[in-house]
Order: sequence, then structure tokens, then C-alpha cells
Amino acid sequence: MLLKGEQLAAHLERELRPLYVLYGDEPLLVLEAADAIRAKARQQGYSEREVLTVLAQFDWGSLLAAGGNMSLFGDRKLIDLRIPTGKPGKEGGAALQQWCQHLSADNLLLITLPELDWREEKAVWFTALVNAGVAIKLMAPPLAELPGWIAGRLRRQQQSADMEGLRFIAERVEGNLLAAHQEIQKLGLLYPAGQLTTAHIREAVLNVARYDIDGLREALLAGDMARLTRTLDGLMQEGEAPPLVLWAMSEEIRALTIIRAGLDAGRPVDMLLKDAKVWGPRQGPIKKALQRLSSATLEAALQHAGKIDRLVKGIGQGNVWEEFLRLGLRLSARR
Repeated sequence: MLLKGEQLAAHLERELRPLYVLYGDEPLLVLEAADAIRAKARQQGYSEREVLTVLAQFDWGSLLAAGGNMSLFGDRKLIDLRIPTGKPGKEGGAALQQWCQHLSADNLLLITLPELDWREEKAVWFTALVNAGVAIKLMAPPLAELPGWIAGRLRRQQQSADMEGLRFIAERVEGNLLAAHQEIQKLGLLYPAGQLTTAHIREAVLNVARYDIDGLREALLAGDMARLTRTLDGLMQEGEAPPLVLWAMSEEIRALTIIRAGLDAGRPVDMLLKDAKVWGPRQGPIKKALQRLSSATLEAALQHAGKIDRLVKGIGQGNVWEEFLRLGLRLSARR
């Protein structure tokens, strides 16, 4: 069974399964989901807990042994299995499939994984886990949905804010949900229940955004110059290497150029996306960007990226970061 993160609370009110898999790109959400499952397990009599972490040379026999070693007092056991790499390997995959075939009400297995790509989600061992238990994918909300996520967190502590205040918090904590959680808790400590003013929020909330290359690519594809400007400034302040920034921007521009040329030649977009190796969630932003960008604009952007490449190598004059911003501005224009 596959569940969304927001469905977990209602699920746990109804039942507790003997197998749960948590995976995703946001540690805060994974941690909170694991805490909720562990709390429910304690209520249901799983008083013993054993933590296993899959590192190099991990003995998968210890997992099967943990399931067979009953407490002297007959207590139920929660086995907390953590796979930091998300890759159990051949032996691990076989052990997990074997576990799925012999589920027991006396043992609850909680597996924690990092974010998985589409190939890993189709692996035989992962499919076996999903079919036998409950898998929950926990991803950070995109920037457009972050104000709503923050509003929900504020409601938990009987507070609220208008959209201006919510957007202010979202911009300051972009890409850093743990920081967002801490800032929201701080608002709960500083101010009483009720409506928060924008002045209160501005006074209390720090700029704790965590800017990364993925956020840069999202802003570039969306043509969101405000976010692109913030992200480039954040990357520069954090000392990100210009060649990595150029690579990220150039990769998106090359993919867009190839697909745009194919569309102009009358080829179907789905085939072009496959040929350009554009998979999964990335397809939506690419399609939207193609609606506003012409072949001429993309060809000019490629030439601009070439100019920046020469600047990065010390050839020519100019400020690399200013050129990154100009390149983004070129790609935010409408057809």
C-alpha cells in the first residue's frame, strides 16, 4: 500500500500494520512519520525496540535473527531498520523479500530509506515491501505549496497568518523544512495564540533558506526571476563553484533546445522527452518552459552559456554571477 505523508495520521488511528517503509528527500518529515509510527507501536504493546543500520558488510542474517529472537517476557518488538544508501544489494533484497513472506503480529518492521528514483521504486525488493506493508513517500513541498504547509503547522499551535506573512516565511526558509519547523515553533513561543501580523513575523523569522542547484533549475524552468535571483545570490554567498552552476543551467538549456527543435519538426513531445532523458516530475516544468521559449531564444541562451564558460575559465572580462542572472533573465522572457 502506498500512502501520502498527510494520510499517515488517519491511517494510524484505524490500524497498525506489521511493516512500514518511509522514504523521501526531507529528513524532518521522515523523522516525524517514524516518531508517529513508533508512538503508535508503543501504545499497541511493542515495548522492545532494536535498531539495525545497514552499512558496509552488514549481516542480513541479523535482521532475520532479530525477528526470531523473542523477549523473555513475550513482549512485541519493533525493529528499526535504516538503509542510508537506499540500496540493500542482492543479499539484502532477498532478505527483505523473505521477511515479507513471513510477517508476524509480534514484530513490526520500520524501514527508513533516502529518496529513491523511479528505477529503485520498481525494484523487486521494493515492490515486495509495498505489496506486503505500507510505504510512505515524504517529499518537501515545492515553493508554491510551502505557504500552505506553514499555515498548517501554525494551526497546530493555534496561530495563523495572512498570505503575505506566510510567503515571507516561505522565502526565508526555502529548501530547509527543519529550519521552517524551528521558526514556526519560535513564533509559538514568542506570541500568543491567534493572528500573527506581518510585522511580528518579520521581527522573529531569520533568513535560513538553503539554496541548492535543484532549486536553481526549478526557478530557471519556471521563469521565476525573483526566486532565481534569490537562489543565485544564496549560492554565491555560500561559495558554490561557478562551474557547477553553469553545468546545471546548461543541462536544462540543452534539453530544452533539443526538445524545442523536435517539436518544431512535428515530433511528439513524449518521445522527445524520452530521447532527452527527461523523466518523472521533471517533465511538467520542462513542458511548461517549452510553451514560452522559442528556438531562437534557446539558441541565444546556449551561446550566452558558452560566453559564461569562457569567463569561468578566465577568458574575457565580466562578472560570472551577473552573467548567470542575465542568462536567467533571457530565459524568463515570453515567446
